[in-house]
Amino acid sequence: MSGGRYRGPKGTYDVYPGGPGAKQEPHERPEMWAWIEAIAREAFARYNYREVRTPIFEEADLYVRSVGESSDIVRKEMFTFTDRAGRELSLRPEGTAGVVRAYVEHSLDRLAQPVKLWYSGPMFRYERQQKGRYRQHNQIGAEVLGSSDPLVDVEAMALLYSIHQAAGVCEEVIHVNNLGDLETRERYVPELKGFLEKHRAELDPDSVARLDTNPLRTFDSKDRNTQALLAEAPRLDEYLTDEAREHFDAVEAGLDALGIPYVVDGALVRGFDYYTLTVFEAKSGALGAQDAVGGGGRYNGLVREIGGPDIPGIGFGSGVERILLAASGPSADPALDVFFVTLSPEARLEAFRLAGSLRAAGLRCDLDYAGRGAKAQFRQADRTGARFAAVLGDDELREGSVKLREMSSGEERAVPLAGGVKAVLEAVSG
Repeated sequence: MSGGRYRGPKGTYDVYPGGPGAKQEPHERPEMWAWIEAIAREAFARYNYREVRTPIFEEADLYVRSVGESSDIVRKEMFTFTDRAGRELSLRPEGTAGVVRAYVEHSLDRLAQPVKLWYSGPMFRYERQQKGRYRQHNQIGAEVLGSSDPLVDVEAMALLYSIHQAAGVCEEVIHVNNLGDLETRERYVPELKGFLEKHRAELDPDSVARLDTNPLRTFDSKDRNTQALLAEAPRLDEYLTDEAREHFDAVEAGLDALGIPYVVDGALVRGFDYYTLTVFEAKSGALGAQDAVGGGGRYNGLVREIGGPDIPGIGFGSGVERILLAASGPSADPALDVFFVTLSPEARLEAFRLAGSLRAAGLRCDLDYAGRGAKAQFRQADRTGARFAAVLGDDELREGSVKLREMSSGEERAVPLAGGVKAVLEAVSG
């Protein structure tokens, strides 16, 4: 049966080599994932962030305490299971909670503050599959713990924007909002809740469910009727404390100083209950209605909430799949520099030796391992996208040379091997 009897689980995908060609989908070009990760690593190094790696599963309660019981992640999307010892565990739906847990567990507050960390890896959410959104998706993220400076907020946005621009994300604008501090919430939430209670019958079911847990999350609703109602609701910015307003003013000044394109979006709340003060989302006009490429925010009470000291923090996450959809992407390089075509059994060992030397010098090389004839080997060289075919037979062995054929033009020339592979390297580099 074609393709076998098993299929990948719903909401997942394989990344596999689909052969050369510029029109391939991202999942058929594994090199694009490595390309994005290399861009991110370079950016994190420039901003002085260090890597952290955490498990892909944690105690389920960690996510309930941090992300919030009212969040869609906890209510609908977590993959939760009980292990053989009866412990309730969850596959990680987002990166911040695990990083903060590691910060507390290993007493990283004893290090010079702030501690600037980055991570990458798979996240898991049981949600309806859409283009660029999967039940297992890959995320690149960063967290800064130990500073409440508003310029750290700006740095986080600048870093996210820098990664996206290096990847070629098109038409990107940062949406930013101020959710206020604890005192702001104490002023505003009762007013918002009172307004929503008067219009309970007009709200969608999810928004009704959030009334007693986190009314602010109503702004995250995608329901059109709820959104129309919220246009008449009390405005959060009218309840900001002087400190919260000053913080946001400094954030805007920092974004202006760096020339990062942004808009203030009063309806932006993001999906997690732990956010305070600054929240932001990077959006690309290349993605249509589902335009978010990444986002994050400040979470000044989260470290204390999970048992650590009262340490401020801010972070972001960006899905690799979303970046690839929004990015122009690199041109597809040829898969190989040189494919060796051998015309006799004696030539195979010499081709194998030469390929090893060229690989050590940085070229991408391969040769036939299937016992093909000469014509089939040339076809294989073409299929692999090799720029050159290096032909070795008895004549070439006697002459101490290799015949180098440029695959695009068919032009051939003999290259001497007396000086090792130096002449081949020069010919290929060209």
